[in-house]
Amino acid sequence: MRVLVVEDELRLADVLRRGLSEAGHTVDVAHTGPEGLLAAGAEAYDAVVLDWMLPGQDGPSVCRALRSAGNRTPVLMLTARHAVPDRVAGLDAGADDYLPKPFSFDELLARLRVIARRAAPEPLLTADDLQIDRDRRTVTRAGEAISLTAREFDVLVLLAGRAGQVVTRYTILDEVWDGETDLRSNVIDVYIANLRAKVDRPFGRASIETLRGIGYRFSLGPA
Repeated sequence: MRVLVVEDELRLADVLRRGLSEAGHTVDVAHTGPEGLLAAGAEAYDAVVLDWMLPGQDGPSVCRALRSAGNRTPVLMLTARHAVPDRVAGLDAGADDYLPKPFSFDELLARLRVIARRAAPEPLLTADDLQIDRDRRTVTRAGEAISLTAREFDVLVLLAGRAGQVVTRYTILDEVWDGETDLRSNVIDVYIANLRAKVDRPFGRASIETLRGIGYRFSLGPA
């Protein structure tokens, strides 16, 4: 999983970063509420570990802002508050789960696995007239089957699954190539060109938008 940790206590943030990394996860860390909100909106994460007490903007308000913006990334809220009304307030803000401090790291990992499973995508992804079946690994547009290579399919699922969001080149390399190719390589450009030739142009569409120097965005609607 790719996890965003938003924690202002530097020692705890470092413990979480190292522990999650050792468990096989990719981890980014933010230390204030505004930094966490910006990071969560700029990149796609599988889960957010969000502290309640943060400088600039507290955890519940960060969570509410994410949900108001349509961001459904699972959120595990950490807090030293143990009263039932506080737990309810965190969940009402949009958090998926709540873990009081101090906590067992094994329990944190287990709770992250649970909320990530709950958020697992449905097999069928529909974006405008494009249909992608993740289980069967098939693609159709306007009812016509489209033949893609395995990597082309993975790139398309990543972009279309986050329609309207910016997907950085780093994210594509990390999730599709597992970081095995150089960011300076033109391999992504080649695959994007292939997708446009197969998925867009034959149907008079321009779904994949390039944001120069940043990445790509899958947009709905006609060319």
